[in-house]
Amino acid sequence: MTGPRLQLFARAPVAGAAKTRLIPALGAAGAAHVHHRLLQRTLEVAERAAARIPGLEAELWCHPDIDHPVFRAAEARGFRLRQQAGNDLGERMAGALESALEEGAPAAVLVGSDCPGLTAEPVAAAFAEMAAGADAVLGPAVDGGYYLVGLRRPARALFTGIPWGGPEVAAATRARAAAAGLRLAEVATLQDLDTPADLAAFPELITTEEP
Repeated sequence: MTGPRLQLFARAPVAGAAKTRLIPALGAAGAAHVHHRLLQRTLEVAERAAARIPGLEAELWCHPDIDHPVFRAAEARGFRLRQQAGNDLGERMAGALESALEEGAPAAVLVGSDCPGLTAEPVAAAFAEMAAGADAVLGPAVDGGYYLVGLRRPARALFTGIPWGGPEVAAATRARAAAAGLRLAEVATLQDLDTPADLAAFPELITTEEP
């Protein structure tokens, strides 16, 4: 059996394709810069989590492919690169989590790369909840989505028929878990950075440096 698995989901920081909802406020390049800094923060969180969770294996799940220099730099830091696959976000996340469980991980936690306040604490708490018997774990976001999801066994129902990108994602996921008879635990609620209105809380992320 392999160790517990931490999976980071990220899009390449390409201008015009990354953080598109921030483009009206920052321009395409500025939005990509913010995305790049968020990704670097998330990688650092994963490294801190690995230092405190015995046997933790960290993966970076890349979109649209694994070839961007930022992804390759993460690989040099010890992250295993994997390519996201699926017709929508739900399929991509379900596939990633299922792959870890099929490979023998006792539990897998997936986090996005757009949560500036993420620390190692909710990651560790998610694994602890599953070690204590939870089938799944959710890290809700203030906007009604979630920044973290974890599974101890496959549960594709949690990723099917969800209104991705809207304010009902977490609520719909809770309902799916209840309908499937899954024991769902939750960790701290945090704020994602998705829209220009969110920028006010995280001014340090606005930069003109090239990613």
